[in-house]
Amino acid sequence: MDSNKKTIIVFSGDLDKAMASLIIANGAAAMGNEVTMFFTFWGLNILRRPEKVRARKTFLEALFGWMMPRGAGKLGLSKMNFGGMGAYMMKIIMKQKNVSTIHELLESARDLGVRLIACTMSMDVMGLKEEELIDGLEYAGVATYLGAADEAGVNLFI
Repeated sequence: MDSNKKTIIVFSGDLDKAMASLIIANGAAAMGNEVTMFFTFWGLNILRRPEKVRARKTFLEALFGWMMPRGAGKLGLSKMNFGGMGAYMMKIIMKQKNVSTIHELLESARDLGVRLIACTMSMDVMGLKEEELIDGLEYAGVATYLGAADEAGVNLFI
């Protein structure tokens, strides 16, 4: 076990939880830690491209894609979302307080060398294709995450 290695499972696609996971990852990476983020199930929505991408899909895959938020900018809050109004108010307050946006946090994480891994099994279940996700990702299964987690001093589930 290495206390300078951290892993984070990003299961939630809620704006506040996505922000928390990325703030922790950026903080750890800025301290010189090796950070692995494993995005699975609803957490994959954080990694979706905001623009519509044509991909060959079954009816159910297309339906899933239509129902899920397209990208980090469309995420709602876990509490007090109020049909998107809560997320809108949160973004205004974050801008007023000079808090980095979720897009800036993702870019910073990439710049700091955080491993961003999209769970391939969850992608299959949810009908997501690689071309629908942002650039700079790794694609792997749970064994890759568990290998990183076995070596890490801190493992978080958000």
